[in-house]
This record gives sequence, structure tokens and C-alpha cells, in this order.
Amino acid sequence: MKYQSKVQLSSFEMELINNTEWILTKNGIIEKVKQFLVALQEEQNEYLYSLSNRFPKEVLKTPAKISKGENYKGLPYLILDFPRCFDQENIFAIRTMFWWGNFFSITLQLAGNYKIMFEKKIISAYEILKQNGFFICVHEKQWEHHFENNNYVLINNYKKDDFADMIKANSFIKLADKTSLQKWDDAQEILQQQFKLLIDIIIL
Repeated sequence: MKYQSKVQLSSFEMELINNTEWILTKNGIIEKVKQFLVALQEEQNEYLYSLSNRFPKEVLKTPAKISKGENYKGLPYLILDFPRCFDQENIFAIRTMFWWGNFFSITLQLAGNYKIMFEKKIISAYEILKQNGFFICVHEKQWEHHFENNNYVLINNYKKDDFADMIKANSFIKLADKTSLQKWDDAQEILQQQFKLLIDIIIL
């Protein structure tokens, strides 16, 4: 019977497993991020429901949800979904994400009937999306959140006709922007403005 070789820790790793402060601090930060997202959702809710008569009713039936995990590419994250409607192939969601060590992001995700319903408005919004630094998803799957080149590309890199062709050809639409964690103090205002922009594009 073979035994595994002895597992060893580096001096830094040994220091960490004997230090409770860093993990407690991390847990405290995650709780503050959750509070941040709750406050943001309250602002989003106020704006969204001022325009609720323009929305598909089923999109507004499902309450907001904050999900959290420890391992998106090895790092903790939280995601606020509001508004959200995940109905098999039909998806309408605005997803606000905190990804530890990386960024805040906001994403409009449309698939199925909602993609068909709003794609013309998305195409018409090419200039404003480009001017505001938004990205479009180029990945074959719609459940990745990172901003590497195989997932998101700046809309500014495409001519309007090419952008329109992409929107029409794909089975889903994901438009996203990211905000540095260094902008924590301004992040709620930035994310709220991005939220309003996405809402205005699709319903006004």
C-alpha cells in the first residue's frame, strides 16, 4: 500500500492557519458587501417600479435575490439578481456582481423570448453603449462572469453593423460593465447609473 507523501505548508500558510483575524475580517467584508447590495437593490427597486407599466409583468413577479459563493475561479463572490426571470430558456436579468480581488460588474442578460423582444432596442442603443464603455459577451456559454477576451469584448471594437449581426446571431445577449473595487466609495452611485442606463435602453 502506497502512502501519500507528507503534506507540507509554507511558512506563510502556517502563519495563516494560526491566525483567526484574517478570516474573520474576510467574513466581515462579505457581510458589508451584502449590505451594500441590499442598499443598491432598494435604489434599483425605486427606479424600476416607477417604470413598471412598461415591463413584462412576469419579470416583476420574482423578488430580488442575493447569492454568494466561495469559488468563482477560486475567489468569493456575491451576485444580486434584480429584476430576474429565469424560466427555462427564457431569461431576463440584471445581475450585479462583487468578485473578490477583481471588480463590481453589472450585466444585462437576455435569452429566449426576451432576447427576441428586446434585441432591436439593444441594436439601436449601440452608440450609447459604446460611449459608456460597455462590453458584449462573445463566449458560447452565458454563465461566465470574467472579463477576459474570450468572454467579453468592448463594444467599441465593433462597427454598428457587426454589433447588430452578433446580437441577431447569438441565442442570448449579455451586455456588461465593470467598476474597480478601488472605487468602493462611489460604487453604489456608479452601479445605479449603469442600472438606469440598461433599464432605459430596453424600455424607453
